[in-house]
Amino acid sequence: MTDTAEDPLLNNPDPSRLIVGLRDTGYDFYSAAADIIDNSIAAGATEVSVQIQLQADGRKFVFFGDNGDGMDKGGLHDAMRYGAPQRANKKSLGKFGLGLKTASSAVCLKYAVISRKSKSEPLQKLAWDLEHVQAINEWRMIEEEVTKDELANFEDLCGEKGTLVVWSKCDRLLSKNYAQPGGAAETKAVGTRIEKLREHLSLVYHKYLNPDESDFPTVSIFVNGVAVEFWNPFYPQRAAQVLAPAETKLEMVREDGSVRSASMKAWILPHSKDMTDAENAKYAKLSNRAQGFYIHREGRLIHSGGYLGVFRSDDPHYSLFRIEFDFDHELDEAFHVDVKKSRILFDPALEEELYKRLKGPRDEADRRYRRKLKEQVASQGIDHSGSNKSIGNTPNTKTATIVGVDQVRGEAIVNNSTGAGIKLILPVENNVDPKKLYVDAVEDITSGELWEPTVRSSTDANHVAGVRLNKHHDFYTKIYTKLASNGYSVEGMDMLLWALAAAEQNYSNEELKAVWEDIREEVSSNLKRLLRHVPLPTAKEIEELTDGSDDA
Repeated sequence: MTDTAEDPLLNNPDPSRLIVGLRDTGYDFYSAAADIIDNSIAAGATEVSVQIQLQADGRKFVFFGDNGDGMDKGGLHDAMRYGAPQRANKKSLGKFGLGLKTASSAVCLKYAVISRKSKSEPLQKLAWDLEHVQAINEWRMIEEEVTKDELANFEDLCGEKGTLVVWSKCDRLLSKNYAQPGGAAETKAVGTRIEKLREHLSLVYHKYLNPDESDFPTVSIFVNGVAVEFWNPFYPQRAAQVLAPAETKLEMVREDGSVRSASMKAWILPHSKDMTDAENAKYAKLSNRAQGFYIHREGRLIHSGGYLGVFRSDDPHYSLFRIEFDFDHELDEAFHVDVKKSRILFDPALEEELYKRLKGPRDEADRRYRRKLKEQVASQGIDHSGSNKSIGNTPNTKTATIVGVDQVRGEAIVNNSTGAGIKLILPVENNVDPKKLYVDAVEDITSGELWEPTVRSSTDANHVAGVRLNKHHDFYTKIYTKLASNGYSVEGMDMLLWALAAAEQNYSNEELKAVWEDIREEVSSNLKRLLRHVPLPTAKEIEELTDGSDDA
């Protein structure tokens, strides 16, 4: 090492401290594995295989093999340098020359790379051992012979040429140490890691795994021998792309003054109630956390879910909305891509533009979600039989006397507090289920009002005063539904609305008719305004609260 007396401004980092400190750059196992696969794709690999192994004594190994271009001795030495030289192909998924090293050391204390460019060349191998660097306090790699097991793994996972990355001393593969290393509990934990890695890679590389994506080379990825199937989070077979074509291109000015473009699509997925559970679980995977931006750099996903400050991210009513956002390496600086390629930042001016373009499509996703949820509420039904029984068992209520009806014309002749022979225009219903005689919730009220008076009979005579409730009014979908399991609350609201309907029939005439209609319209409208920001019940709440209802 150069003596600082020769150059007092030279201040080399401490090898033993820095190489350990670089373990904590924010990688988890899944993002670290993806960074290794980035290098394989950058090297032109068409197949990448990952093997995670747990030995009987608890030692853990991870192998990454690819059939890419491979490296000679000089190329391998450069690749193992912290801050490796920039690749000739700037579109490469590798970016800072750190991924191989920082990703590997985030999981293990020792990692080796074995590579060759053709079958006729000898295998080259170099390794970093963090404990060795700490012991000698020098940036010195280890040159070891390729073992028989490593040769077998190379031939199995790479073939004639390519690169094999070996993680050993994997102290951070799992989140905890197990009392019985290599036992059943640790075996299960490793199995979970394998399954979750497949799931992670199926999203991150969905544009490379999908042979129909002509803009990117097709790559096959295997984890412990099982092929990773791509998962397209936008489910284009069923989702609607709702952003106008003119809005899908974003032109951005780089620091050098040149203009580059990013692209964007806004997708609204089908509601869960329009899919089977199996379809949702495999293709849509709807959840609150899954809404928002899916950012791709050169086709590789670097961010999934959330709105990155453009919108709030915690409202389930937007869970059908996903944004496909794509840019290439020429906009790396504009988006502040980090070392792990898992973080992106939007410039405030871009945030404003994104908000303007996406607000309409996002609001439409909200409307579609709420419309489907309201339909679900209406279809579930709430038990009003208790209210009907209580009203029917109270003979001394003050109501109009119905002396004649015309069901076809929707007319009833009543004697009420304003006079005799008063004609009322209102629904006339015959042969009604006795359990719904006085109070019934319906779907055909188109006025937007919460309730309307009616006259009803369980036969075709002896009509009584009744009330029809609008299943699609916010008061019914948001308040009634949440109180569905509390019979007293439902009865109380039912009785109040029935009493209003009965009072209208008892005090209405030609002059007062418009006044009563205005009252209904104004009360219904005010309730809707008051409930505008009250959330609809979730699908789970609807199923729980209406479970056991016999008023379907």
